[in-house]
Amino acid sequence: MSPTPALYNPTVLDHFLNPRNVGDVQEADGIGEAAQSNGGDTLRMSLKIKEGKIAEARFRAFGCAAAIASSSIATELIEGMTLEQARRFSNRQVVEALGGLPAAKIQCSLLASQALRAALDDYNKKQPARPRPGEPIR
Repeated sequence: MSPTPALYNPTVLDHFLNPRNVGDVQEADGIGEAAQSNGGDTLRMSLKIKEGKIAEARFRAFGCAAAIASSSIATELIEGMTLEQARRFSNRQVVEALGGLPAAKIQCSLLASQALRAALDDYNKKQPARPRPGEPIR
């Protein structure tokens, strides 16, 4: 199924028709999922973290053109970000990088930031516990 070209600008269409970073990161350090509450679009994002930065990001999505384009461009935007920068990543950055989305499709861009946060949470859970300042190391 192809999107209605009049609804989407060339950047959105390019990322929908030629999505970047599709698939799963091998031996991912963090994996996160997000889905729309209405059971529509879903997104799975996997990350490789090296030296406190996102070294690689991949996605698998089931959804509309806006959801796939948002996921594609988000993986490009977040690669190289520090974990702190990635925590502050928002769908607004996705929409701006895409050159805008129709108002009815803005919610589709939320999946990328939600899946990213879930992947970062997963990464944090996998890290060894660190003692609090002043607490003896065991």
